[in-house]
Amino acid sequence: MHKLFPYLIATFLFASCESTPPVEIDLLIKGATLIDGTGAEGFTGDIGVHADTLVFVGSPGNIRYLPKQTIDATGFVLAPGFIDPHTHAMEDLSDSIGKANLNYLFQGVTTVFTGSDGRSPIELGKRLDQWDANGIGTNATMYAGFNSIRGRIMGMRDDPATPEELEQMKSLVAKAMDDGAMGLSAGLYYAPGSYASTEEVIELAKIAAQKGGVYDAHIRDESTYSVTLKGAIEESIRIAREAGIHSNIGHIKCLGVDVWDTSNEMIALIEAARAEGLSVSADQYPYPASGTSITGALVPTWVLADDPDPLPKFDNPQLKAKIVADMQENLRKRGGPATLLITSAKDTSLVGKNLEEIAREWQLDPIEAAIAIFRKGGAGLASFNMKDSDIENFMQQPWCMTSSDGSTGHPRKYGSFPRKIKTYVLDKKVLSLEEMVHKSTGLSAETFRLEKRGLLKPGYYADLIVFQPEAVKDEATYEQPELLASGMHYVIVNGKIAVEKGNFTGLLAGRTLRNGK
Repeated sequence: MHKLFPYLIATFLFASCESTPPVEIDLLIKGATLIDGTGAEGFTGDIGVHADTLVFVGSPGNIRYLPKQTIDATGFVLAPGFIDPHTHAMEDLSDSIGKANLNYLFQGVTTVFTGSDGRSPIELGKRLDQWDANGIGTNATMYAGFNSIRGRIMGMRDDPATPEELEQMKSLVAKAMDDGAMGLSAGLYYAPGSYASTEEVIELAKIAAQKGGVYDAHIRDESTYSVTLKGAIEESIRIAREAGIHSNIGHIKCLGVDVWDTSNEMIALIEAARAEGLSVSADQYPYPASGTSITGALVPTWVLADDPDPLPKFDNPQLKAKIVADMQENLRKRGGPATLLITSAKDTSLVGKNLEEIAREWQLDPIEAAIAIFRKGGAGLASFNMKDSDIENFMQQPWCMTSSDGSTGHPRKYGSFPRKIKTYVLDKKVLSLEEMVHKSTGLSAETFRLEKRGLLKPGYYADLIVFQPEAVKDEATYEQPELLASGMHYVIVNGKIAVEKGNFTGLLAGRTLRNGK
């Protein structure tokens, strides 16, 4: 071979590359630390976005790109947008003001699951169509709600379903799945879901499984209220086994004094199920307090049978003694009246006080004070019922994802993902940032079968966040639960910039994500 031949080949290739016209793209983000959602260590690189899609990640290779816009992200982390598999954002997205979903965008969340805890519209497809027509700030998907479906067919009856009623419910699940539901959600702790047998749930879960869906549950017991936490997790595992479906335990926790320090036992149950070949997972919000109502925290479910208003039964002398005894026991399990903080109420003077303080102020027994609150229109609560050691134990499991369970009056709706970065990555070092991102992106997308989301990968949708970890902060508190999080420099949804330099751009770039579509 002539000694000039390699030189001539190199010259030809260089000239060919130079003569090739550049490829136009919409956005180039340069110099960021890329954390790709797989759990792998971050690396420095660039990404290119055209329309709603990632065209390259890390390096453009031999192709020259001509971007319409360039962002210098040197010193920042770039990751997939967070995916929240358990929210209560459905009504917010349906509201003209809340549809931008700013409380999630400012956390870096680009996709939310709704219809959690068994509550969804029966005409699920109409709600999804409404979101598409009106515009939404984040991507959103929805479960078919078991409790809503049972309530439509059976009302609040504490009875087993007849064969005819079961068939009617199965038809509603099938219709919801065809309309785009991602699976079946159940709130087996709440009436009327609590009145259903495991067998009934399995039959409906089979329909979801046949249509490619998953099963997600607020399990029947997170303490020792009925079947115990262990029994409730075993029930979710049984549903996975007998329905042939992926089973997710929503907002997993050890709630209350009777089950504190049992997280290792619960983890062992799930690990054994996964070793058996079953598909089981969990999600978790990073707070020691759950969010519920004074009814959900204290009133036994048998009181709500046939009528969700407990007041007439409080006025029945023959029932009141038993109701009060059961409420006393429920209060003990949650750790006593000082652990129940009022976060919302028709009587706004109650907000920011715990039940012990209110009882002392009114000179009443705590249960009588709770009944008086019912008579004033009820209240929302933050219930401080978890131990940090259990929270951290669940958090470290490879099958446990990040969620918010975001509900009105609790800071988790505005701060879950930033809090996890600040408290559990930077301060406590329970997780690495790569692990936190994986549990909030790639793992969620894989678990809940979201196609082409959750990873930094060419061909995937451009749901992206750019941030400096030390600048990210959950501003919301129990006293001021509706403060937007700070520190997300850019949030990009389907290739559109929704948050730019920490400010909302006004773009509603979200889409509905539908099963099978």
